[in-house]
Amino acid sequence: MPSRTSAKSAKAIKAAGKSSGGFRKGGTGGRLPTKRQIPWMTIAAVVCVLALIGGIAAFLVPKIQDKQEADKYTPSAQKKDPSDQISGVVKKDYPAGLHVAATQRVAYDQAPPFGGPHDGSWAACTGIVYSKAIRTENAVHSLEHGAIWIAYNPDKVDKAGIDLLKQKVQGKPYSLMSPYPGLDSPISLQSWGHQLKLNSADDKRVNEFITALRLNQNTYPEVGADCANPTFSTDNPPPFDPAPVGPDAVPMDGKGLQQDQTELSGAGGAPTMPSGGIPGLPGGLSGLPGGLSGLPGGVPSIPAPTDAPTVPDQPAPTQ
Repeated sequence: MPSRTSAKSAKAIKAAGKSSGGFRKGGTGGRLPTKRQIPWMTIAAVVCVLALIGGIAAFLVPKIQDKQEADKYTPSAQKKDPSDQISGVVKKDYPAGLHVAATQRVAYDQAPPFGGPHDGSWAACTGIVYSKAIRTENAVHSLEHGAIWIAYNPDKVDKAGIDLLKQKVQGKPYSLMSPYPGLDSPISLQSWGHQLKLNSADDKRVNEFITALRLNQNTYPEVGADCANPTFSTDNPPPFDPAPVGPDAVPMDGKGLQQDQTELSGAGGAPTMPSGGIPGLPGGLSGLPGGLSGLPGGVPSIPAPTDAPTVPDQPAPTQ
C-alpha cells in the first residue's frame, strides 16, 4: 500500500508536469519573448520615393497645364479667332491700307486705337520696349502687320508691373510696348481690330491675348509684312501727341485717302510688297521685275511666330 508521502510526491510531479505543459502552450518554449525590430531603412526608402514622385509631379503638372492652356488659345483651322474665348476683348472691323502723312493726325474712335487710317511708316515691332510714348499713327500700322501692342498708363502701373510686361515683349517678334499717357485703364493690349483693357500685369489674359492674336493670319490685313523698320528710330521715335485732334484730322472712314491696294489681300492672304518700296526711305526701293509672280514657286507661307529672340535694327532703350 503506497504511503501518504509517496502520494503527495506523485501529485507534486503531476502538477509540475501540467505547469510545464501550459508554459509550452504559450509558444515560447521556455524562452523570453524577443523585442520586434522597426524597418527604418525600408520606411526611409519609401519616403524618398514618395518625395521624388511629388517633386516630379510639382514640376510637370504646371507645365502640362500651361501647354493645355496655350493650346486652347492657339489659332487653328477650326478655331480661327481664339480671342472669342477671352473675357473682355472688344472687336471692331476697320478698312486697311489707308495711309496718312507724317504731319497728319487721325480722329481715332478708340484710345488707344486698334485699327483705322495710319502712318505709312510703321513703328518697329521686333520685340521693342519703348521708354517714351510713341506716335499713335505709327503704332497702328504695326498692328496691321500682325503685331501686338502693349500700352500702359505710367501713372497706374508700378515698376514690378512694367517689368512683368517687358518679359512678354522683349525679344519677341511682332511685339511692341510703350507708355500711353492718360490711358483710362492701367494696361491695354491691341492687335488689329482687337483690344483688351486690364487692371493688372499678372492677369492671365495677357498671355491668352498674345497667343490668340500675335501673327494670327486670320485677323490682320497685311500678311507677310515685316516688323523691322530701319527708318523708325527706337531711341527717339515720333512723339505721342496728347492734345485733342483738330478739325483737319483724318476721319476714321479715311475720307479723302486712297487705299493702298497692295495691302488689301485680306487676312490670311498672300504676302505683299508695298508699292513704291518701304515708306520713309528716300526714293523707296524699286519693285521686283515682273512683280512677285516672278519668284520661283511663288511666295512662301509665313511661319508661325516663335519666342526666339529677334535682333532689332536698332537697340531698344531700357527703362
